[in-house]
Amino acid sequence: MLQNRFKKILVPLDGSLNSIRGLNEAISLARQSEGTIIGIHVMPNFSPTVARILKSYRAEIGKKAREMMLQAETSAARHGISFAEKIAVSGDVVKTISAFAKSSKSDVIVIGSRGEGSPHAEYLGSVANGILHESKIPVLIVK
Repeated sequence: MLQNRFKKILVPLDGSLNSIRGLNEAISLARQSEGTIIGIHVMPNFSPTVARILKSYRAEIGKKAREMMLQAETSAARHGISFAEKIAVSGDVVKTISAFAKSSKSDVIVIGSRGEGSPHAEYLGSVANGILHESKIPVLIVK
């Protein structure tokens, strides 16, 4: 049934426990459908002035993003799943993920229900909710 349905699975990652749950579900789905996974992380886009002031912070979050992607790739490889990564810089996480899903021709987005976003989005995170409404492809939200 899933064999040919979800060949390319996009997983937004932010390092939170819920995003790791999303990755684990994507790995399971990829194993069932003989698919591949693309991990995406969106770093904040700072104005040039703020970027100069926060230069070391920006370097640190870039380093953490690469480490997170390496851990995700290792996790996928343990299960025989091919993993590619995309680290983007944007002020609009939802639109960036949705646009990348379309341009990469992903078959499904698998996302944790809440990430590192706003604490006000208690039950369904603002990014997960935004992607659910913005995306033109199926979205699997993992709790």
